[in-house]
Order: sequence, then C-alpha cells, then structure tokens
Amino acid sequence: MTLVQMRPRPTSAMPVPSTVADAMDTGGPQVCDDMTVEVALSVMASARTGHLLIRDDSGLCTGLVTQAQLTEVRDSCVYTDQVQLRDIRGNRGPFTSPVTTMADAEHAMRCSQLDALPVIDEHGTALGVLALAR
Repeated sequence: MTLVQMRPRPTSAMPVPSTVADAMDTGGPQVCDDMTVEVALSVMASARTGHLLIRDDSGLCTGLVTQAQLTEVRDSCVYTDQVQLRDIRGNRGPFTSPVTTMADAEHAMRCSQLDALPVIDEHGTALGVLALAR
C-alpha cells in the first residue's frame, strides 16, 4: 500500500468574479453593421467564435449577433446576399455595464434566455462580452 499525502485546496485559489468586468471576455471581433450576413458568417468561422459585436458608423455598440441568428436569416426564404447586419431584427441590446454584479447579470441573461451579453461603457462603446458557461 502506498500512502498519498493530501493537501486541502486553498479557498483563495480561484476568486469568484463579483462584477461583469471581472468575468467578461475582452477579445472577439467587432464588426460594422453594414457587413453582409455571408461575410459575418465567414468572420465568425475564421475567428472561431459564436457571436459578433456590432458597431454603427460612429463606433457605438448596437448589439450582438450569434451564429444561430445569422444561419437562420441565411436559410430563410427572403434572404438575399445583400442583407446586412443592421437589417436583422433582434440584434439591438440588451446591454450590461462593467460595474453590474455577476448575480444581476446572470439573472438577466437566464430570464431573457441569452447566452451572451455585450458589455458597454457609459458612452456606448463595446468593452467585451459576458457569456454564460454551459
């Protein structure tokens, strides 16, 4: 028989994020709302991400679009290769602030059945994305 020495895990090893700023992902592509659906799907594939942050001409975040949303639009009977991200309904907000507590953000995301939420500053500029762990 071999003895194995066990050490208790320190409680401070993995701090629990208290605000959105502590848990958000700052990486990921941001694209302009005049991009077509086909190009957006291509950007998503090359970036290996399931969502894109959308900006308007002035650089303000107008929302987030997911791969599932884009695929649904592309597969619809009214789709043309001229459809732009700004033409897609449902990609406007909601948004969250970096100072929002994680508990509040998670509750809002679960109630709204969202997998990801854009994090914006007080001027409307995208800072990152908060995504629920699945």
